[in-house]
Amino acid sequence: MEYRRLGRTGLKVSTICLGTMQFGWTADPPTSEAIMSRAVELGCNFFDTADVYSRWIEGNDGGVSEEIIGDWLASGVVSRQNVIIATKVRGTMGEAVTSKGLSRHHIMNAVDASLRRLQTDYIDLYQVHSPDQETPLDETLTALNDLVRMGKVRYIGCSNYPAWLLAKSLWLSDVGHLARFDSLQPHYNLVHRAEFERELMPLCLDQGVGVIPYSPLAAGFLTGKYRRESPLPDSARAARIKERYLNEQGFAAVDRLEEIGQEHGATVAQTAIAWILANPAVSSAIIGANSIEQLEETMRGAEIQLTAEQKAALDQTTDWK
Repeated sequence: MEYRRLGRTGLKVSTICLGTMQFGWTADPPTSEAIMSRAVELGCNFFDTADVYSRWIEGNDGGVSEEIIGDWLASGVVSRQNVIIATKVRGTMGEAVTSKGLSRHHIMNAVDASLRRLQTDYIDLYQVHSPDQETPLDETLTALNDLVRMGKVRYIGCSNYPAWLLAKSLWLSDVGHLARFDSLQPHYNLVHRAEFERELMPLCLDQGVGVIPYSPLAAGFLTGKYRRESPLPDSARAARIKERYLNEQGFAAVDRLEEIGQEHGATVAQTAIAWILANPAVSSAIIGANSIEQLEETMRGAEIQLTAEQKAALDQTTDWK
């Protein structure tokens, strides 16, 4: 496993980050803990979650993924100092009108709740999940800066931020001598490029912001199981994939991934991961897994080194402009 600096920080993260949205949803607690333990054995030291996982399930109040990670850490399977835990704040975590957003009030309450669920006294990377138009940006950044100074949080990052808002955030941190966003978590993959590559990528490269993309397999489309001649699987995800990716450009991307993957003895999914990691702006790619077998297969993508020609050939299959 390769380890890269997270942006301009001194923090080293594995090029594969295990996303844990499925934990307590499509993966029960014992399976989830087994997946994390196997990920560590394979060299992964980076785990991403959020306080709202999996609040969308009926009867679930959120925090379940964090609780599973906390129980795993408390079991002593791995030393806390040897793993990087990232979580997020922003979503609704209660019935009160103040139990969401990026206000100082909610951030201070949310971080303490996450620390309790994670059974740790610090969070390595605390990320804002998405922008909050109702809260002044300087209020959010000042609150996050205070968490860093208190030692509850070591680094801060953002997710789903447009370039203009990230640039403004970095400027406010600079002039106000505040902790700054050292990472960005964008939606990015071979068939969803413009959102990141047009403005965010040059900004992150220029300002030394680490990039940890989510959905590198395009919700499963870039696994190769969706083909021109094949019927759609019977699932809600399939309907979303049909709307977004089932077109000639998407199928051409899968075809090229398969072709280049064969040169490495790799699957379509592994080659899609390799394409993400060939981008110099990327520190780590976030993958999910419902089983150890799925984890092991996807993580092999980090071992594939695409040539410049192969990377260019894949780039040419999708129009990001």
